Amino acid sequence: MTRPWDFPLQYDPTMDGELVTRARQLRPLLAENAARTETDRRLPDDSLAALTEAGLLNLTVPKRYGGHEAGFTTFLGVTAELARACGSTAWVVTLLNVCNWAAATYPDQARDEVFGAGPDARTCGVVAPTGIARPVEGGYTVTGSWGFASGCLHAGWALMGVAVTDDAGRTVDHGSVLMPMAELDIKDTWHVAGMRGTGSNTVIATDVFVPAHRYQRIALGPQAADPHPGEPLYRSATVPVLALVLAGPQLGLARAALDHTLETVGKRGISYTFYESSSQAPSVQFAVAEAAQLIDTTALHVFRAARDIDTAAADGRSLDLTERMRVRMDTGYAVSCARRAIDLLIDVNGASSFAEKNPLQRIWRDANTAGRHAVASPEISREAYGRALLGVDQMTPMI
Repeated sequence: MTRPWDFPLQYDPTMDGELVTRARQLRPLLAENAARTETDRRLPDDSLAALTEAGLLNLTVPKRYGGHEAGFTTFLGVTAELARACGSTAWVVTLLNVCNWAAATYPDQARDEVFGAGPDARTCGVVAPTGIARPVEGGYTVTGSWGFASGCLHAGWALMGVAVTDDAGRTVDHGSVLMPMAELDIKDTWHVAGMRGTGSNTVIATDVFVPAHRYQRIALGPQAADPHPGEPLYRSATVPVLALVLAGPQLGLARAALDHTLETVGKRGISYTFYESSSQAPSVQFAVAEAAQLIDTTALHVFRAARDIDTAAADGRSLDLTERMRVRMDTGYAVSCARRAIDLLIDVNGASSFAEKNPLQRIWRDANTAGRHAVASPEISREAYGRALLGVDQMTPMI
């Protein structure tokens, strides 16, 4: 069925159409590999090679190292397009790119180590400070484990959250460290119902030395400083970025469910009725219309939030508390709308949606797994935004 709109470019004229087109051109390969991605629980080598060749794994790498230094409107457009073919692939691309962005906020010495060999460096990461960093001469010794490290099987670097302790073992600071994956271990722990191909295993460090220039405090709230003048991307608000990027794959998964439904729904009837084509049933028409509207709502909130982040960074302005919480609200609400749209389209397609050969069952599993990520939680997002509007103290440090 021909459609007059151009997803996702229709939503924002500032999006880099060339990069979105590259993502679109990879969809046949990624869709063909989607089942293997799930079975192998990692991206196939040919998918990874194609993403690298298309430059879609260096969206956020600084231009000075050969990357695109793309804003988050483009970032989300690319990942949404990829998710139309494979949710796991889009999720890995999302996490590797946002962790590359976080690595690029470090001082130049650390950036040179990560990206100096070329723009195809890949960084995985977990912000939660579940590791311990003990100060030693010249830096820190880091020990810990970090679960749900999406993309760790394909990364050369890891950016991990740590609690810095003193000689008595008391926590004196929180931050993140950059460590080569060659110095870390991976424990195979990612056995889940959805997003099976993301390789979101547990990364383990045992007495790894981290030089001082590869540690930095986590920038929560307004950015304290402009780390790299002339490169506004890297003064984007940290927590809004970390939350919002998770909505890109959700948007693409919902659109994939709509794509599949529009291509198949008129080819069969509805059992135990006189409808020879289900598309003639008002109940189907209403459900498809509502799902399409929910997908539009998802996109409008996602790209509004991305523009808020990109514009503030370009203007050298920190988002205030209410603006940051509105990005969180936009993220949580977008995730909710995407999941509701998928549920409606599953209902339209009926029990056959859960046949193993039907892509809808994978879309549903992926969306419902990824949609429970704590940083994108709709419930916590609503609470945080309500507290900001009412001037009530926040109950989460992740602001």
